[in-house]
Amino acid sequence: MHNYDYAAFTDQDLLQLLKRDDEVAFTQVYKRYWKLLYTTAFNIIREESVVEDIVQEVFIRIWHGRHELDIHSLKAYLQQSARFGVLKMIRAQKHDKAFYDRLAAVSMDILADDLLVYKEQKELFDKLLSGLPDACKEAFCLSREENLTYKQIAARLNISEKAVEKRISKSLQYFRDHLNYDLCIAILLAAGSAKCI
Repeated sequence: MHNYDYAAFTDQDLLQLLKRDDEVAFTQVYKRYWKLLYTTAFNIIREESVVEDIVQEVFIRIWHGRHELDIHSLKAYLQQSARFGVLKMIRAQKHDKAFYDRLAAVSMDILADDLLVYKEQKELFDKLLSGLPDACKEAFCLSREENLTYKQIAARLNISEKAVEKRISKSLQYFRDHLNYDLCIAILLAAGSAKCI
């Protein structure tokens, strides 16, 4: 296998080899896309050390999840993963006075470019939403669609705030268990992304 010209392989060829634990294929994916991911992240945050960490995390996730990969466009998937890495970093820095502007910029970037991965994940998210228990879905949708506080939801549903917290927490855990975590964050934050019906 190591006699193959990995540079000549298509992305789909490399993904199939990755599923078979081929480290040379992984190295080829890294060589092919690390610069693109670095540029993608750097164009948003312009902090070299942070960008390097984000790119490294993307490739670590690819390797660790290699046996479950179901990717139609590797380039789009990796670019989105880099953007979601940036999104997580920005969310962790809410003390930054420019936090909301930066978050909005990343969210728009996610929605405006390379929509394939986002669209697939959103469809899965919508399907999962419809499968939530009615009580959890009702509380989640009041929070998501009407931006109600736990106290307001509790009053609306005539239950305790603790019960509201439990239902929404259960909903979020359900999404995290079934969706890529970074994609889940972006979908939850992106305006109009989840329609509760």
